[in-house]
Amino acid sequence: MTHLSNRSTLHRRMSSFVDWIRGGDKDELIIKQSGDIRDRISNQAEKDGLTVRSTPNSGSFAKKTGLRKHLLGDSSVEGQDVDLPFVISPKHEDGTKIDELLGRFDRYAATCYPQTQRKRTRSSIQLDFVASKLRYDLVPMLAVAGDDEAQILLRGDGQRRRTSVQKHIDFVTRRNGASNALAGRVRFNECVRLLKWWREFRQDNARVIEDVPSILLDLLCAHAYDRCAVEETYAGTLARWFDLLAGTVRRRDLVAFADFGSRASASPGALWAVLDPVNADNNIASQWSSFQIDELGDWFEEGFDAINRAIAADHRGDDSESLKSLIELFGNPFKHYCERDS
Repeated sequence: MTHLSNRSTLHRRMSSFVDWIRGGDKDELIIKQSGDIRDRISNQAEKDGLTVRSTPNSGSFAKKTGLRKHLLGDSSVEGQDVDLPFVISPKHEDGTKIDELLGRFDRYAATCYPQTQRKRTRSSIQLDFVASKLRYDLVPMLAVAGDDEAQILLRGDGQRRRTSVQKHIDFVTRRNGASNALAGRVRFNECVRLLKWWREFRQDNARVIEDVPSILLDLLCAHAYDRCAVEETYAGTLARWFDLLAGTVRRRDLVAFADFGSRASASPGALWAVLDPVNADNNIASQWSSFQIDELGDWFEEGFDAINRAIAADHRGDDSESLKSLIELFGNPFKHYCERDS
């Protein structure tokens, strides 16, 4: 177990960086703007014959794991999208098809926000508010009869996947609450933010990995937290998490949870199983190849080495060498935003 003084330069720097990547200066605007979008889009949908059952909170903003947008130089981080699910009950069968629904929601967005940039993805309509640098994803979902906390997510390939926006939020916020009750300032959600930021810079130089989705990182961080909790410092916590996750990935260990029922068994036919705690039939890693899994294992091993070099240098009082290792982990923004007041 790695121990560092909370007064060490390394801990102070990482604490300051965590405060910076959190952002937070736009929380009130996001709450106000997302409420306005919900009202306007729901009104258009109702006029168009859709019944909007609910618009639950979703995504990294609701989980408190979102990142600040940073688009300077070669250190680009898109930041958090604010997911806005619209859980609907269409009146006709055509209204349950994703292409039809996305076409409708594109029209609603164009009507409500004609001057706002928008883009259609496989399962959402993105609205980009340039002035505020905020992006919202309008996600049409189907209601499930008899279950207000279940939805059907429609995929671009025609798949329909049962999920629960509310339970996904609860999955993360349970661990946020548990870590909030521990002594010290290190929190589960803040460590998730650090790993998400780390992912952004690893993906820039990936060999075969095209994307590490946030849901996969959420689940891997939960897997690490359930076994290691958090330590007094961010560096000590990441050292343990990187070590555990490197072994988990290398061995292709099953990652599964019992938050909403019994812990599921491995997903058949997959090289590695990281199971959705809300729907165990959904293996988040089902499409990953052996090469991609091995590369992710490399990332965690290299992260473990880098954070331990930073810790060792901090113990020696070599702040310059410690900073070099942290920049290796988190990119150039670290050196510009690690000396702010905590």
